[in-house]
Amino acid sequence: MHTILVLGGYGFFGSRICHALSKEKNIHLLVGGRNADKAQSMAERLGLDASQGLSIDANAADLAQQLLALNVDTVIHTAGPFQGQDYGVARAAIAAESNYIDLADGRDFVAGIVNLDQSARQRGLVVTSGASSLPALSSAVVDHYLSRFSRLTSIRHGIGSGARAPGMATMRGVFGYCGKPFLRLDSGHWTSVRGWLDTRRHRFPSPVGTRFLGSCDVPDLILFPKRYPQVTTVSFHAGFASVSGHLLVAAASQLVRLGLLRSIVPLVGPLHKISQWLEPLVSDKGGMFVSMEGDDVNGLPQTLTWHLIAGSNHGPHIPCGASIALAIKLARGDKLHLGAQPCMGMLSVKDYLTALDGLDVHEVAA
Repeated sequence: MHTILVLGGYGFFGSRICHALSKEKNIHLLVGGRNADKAQSMAERLGLDASQGLSIDANAADLAQQLLALNVDTVIHTAGPFQGQDYGVARAAIAAESNYIDLADGRDFVAGIVNLDQSARQRGLVVTSGASSLPALSSAVVDHYLSRFSRLTSIRHGIGSGARAPGMATMRGVFGYCGKPFLRLDSGHWTSVRGWLDTRRHRFPSPVGTRFLGSCDVPDLILFPKRYPQVTTVSFHAGFASVSGHLLVAAASQLVRLGLLRSIVPLVGPLHKISQWLEPLVSDKGGMFVSMEGDDVNGLPQTLTWHLIAGSNHGPHIPCGASIALAIKLARGDKLHLGAQPCMGMLSVKDYLTALDGLDVHEVAA
């Protein structure tokens, strides 16, 4: 039996991961969080024993000792936002000889996990960051289609969400860079852009349709140029199902850019409540795309665009696919790359979609 502890197990993403893993017969699941009542309640809702819901603080100084006492084989860390976090949980997991997976979306956090590579390798552990839509799924898509290119020069990708707003921690992380500068590779040059500006439109397959998308600071922007060295352009944009909601965030980002507003993070609470009120009035459809440009195997110009479409407000389940798939592989004893690395090259698109089986999610192949 493989014991898995999900930190933040009753939260937005953690609860979805726990729901999926609770069905696996060879996994002993522990639902962890700072609130014991919520953890125990979540465990009982999943049909587990209440004792499998634990009060455990990701920031506890004795976290490694707690993991050892619980005989945890794998830790899944969902308690964001990860921007500004250190690697305390990952270090504690390594010290306890537990594998470690997180859903981080912070650019520097995901890229920096390699600093733990030596200690993870010495203990024969799998330690990975960014087990989410980015870079786990996005890189799996590029890897899948890479053989169709003799030269891949551009990767443009993005996400248009459905009506359901993400959790507060995710919103704080994403809105933290609204209107603020970051670098991305554009035509071979590192160019400064502003968060949630540089608005573009992307037409998703039916029933999603056209969405407004703004530029976002994500791990792929620095990981992809290293993984695919011929690429000269990497961009990522995201947007909301509600046009008015997207334009509101874009306008607030402009105020930050102009120095009239320091940050929109203080607005996350009200914006989250408003999005919940509006949810019944907004489309429950969302999508993700990865568009690749370059030369085909015959040296001719080629563009391929892959889509993933989610209905029934199942879009928020998509970021959970990587950690679910990896957890199942670890519990089965599958051989995975040892050491610490961003979550790339560890899963295929098929692995990812299998973890989402039963949801209103389907692939539109390029």
